[in-house]
Order: sequence, then structure tokens, then C-alpha cells
Amino acid sequence: MDVVETKPVIANICEQKIQPVEIEILPVVYDIIRSVEKDPIDNTAKQKESAECSQKVLELQRALETARSTIRKLNGIEYSKEEQLRRLDSLRKQLTLKQQLIKKYKNVQF
Repeated sequence: MDVVETKPVIANICEQKIQPVEIEILPVVYDIIRSVEKDPIDNTAKQKESAECSQKVLELQRALETARSTIRKLNGIEYSKEEQLRRLDSLRKQLTLKQQLIKKYKNVQF
């Protein structure tokens, strides 16, 4: 019987659950563009449109900041693409090995 020794390559993987965030940026961008395209003739209407456009820009900034903060919380974001791919490959190899071991031990009779 061959004994296969597995060593965890990736240690201290913290399982952090991130709640999905629904961020709709395009409608806000569309509203900003429409506000800029409007060209009211009198100054009061211009000031009102300018204030509304500023509010929409602030709303867009908040949405983008929410997206950034969510991305920063993602597990493994601090690693380069190459390191992430290496880690993924290592985890896939570990999974395959564990699946083989499970299959092997299911067939063994004690």
C-alpha cells in the first residue's frame, strides 16, 4: 500500500465571508451625463441642475468607494496574478489528491 504524504502548501487561509454588494454605476453615470447635457437658459435653473449634478457625482463616488472597500476585503487580493494562479494550481492538486485518497479508502475493507 502506497502512503502519500500531503503537506499543506497554503497555511492560515482565513475564511472571510464577504456579502455580495449590488452596485449600479451605469444609471448614475447616465443621469450625470443627462444633467450635463441639459443647458437651461436662466441662472436659477442652471444652479438647480448644477446642484443635482453634484449630488449625482457624490452618489457615484459613494458607490465606487463601496466597491473599492469590498474589493479590498477579498481574500488573496494582496497577491499578484501569478501568485494567485500558483496558489490555485496548488489547491487543485491538493483537491485531486484528497479525492483520490477518499476513493482509495472507500474501497478498502477493514
